[in-house]
Parts: sequence; C-alpha cells; structure tokens
Amino acid sequence: MPRASLEAYKDMARTAGAVWKGHGALSYVECTGDDTPHGELTSFPRAVQAKEDEIVIFAWITYPSREVRDAINAKVMEDPRLANSMETPRLTASA
Repeated sequence: MPRASLEAYKDMARTAGAVWKGHGALSYVECTGDDTPHGELTSFPRAVQAKEDEIVIFAWITYPSREVRDAINAKVMEDPRLANSMETPRLTASA
C-alpha cells in the first residue's frame, strides 16, 4: 500500500471492521508495518516485494466457525458500505 494512501486506507478499514463485526465476526484487526524491518532472508516487506514508498498491511478476522465465516463473508461482499472500497484511486499505487 502506498504510504501516501495510509490515512485513506485507515478510514476504509474502520468501516470494514464495523461491517464485518456487524454481520457477526468476533473480531477484525488491521496492523500496519510502519517499522517492520527488511529481513536478510525473509520478512513481511520482502514477502510482498514492498517498494520504498509502500507500507505493509496485515489484517485478520475471527469467526465462531468456518460455516459462520462463509455466511458472514457472503453478506459482507453484498454490503453497500464496502462497494468498490478497494478500487478507489486513493488506495492504489499510481501507475
């Protein structure tokens, strides 16, 4: 994720967390690797081939079961609050 888009991403993530939890997720966690070092062999930045002006985002959601997860994710994908949220130009790298 471009560092310049981090605040816009945080706004989207707050909405996403509310949507997932509103549909029944137990928790929604977003982490930014703002001080994640580049490992000599492996690391989050190396794993995603992050550029110098990018920051690594790691997120996870917990559910009571796989069945509930599938039902929640189906509802989330149809939720208008997240429609096209990751496709907005402000969250993507410039060409």
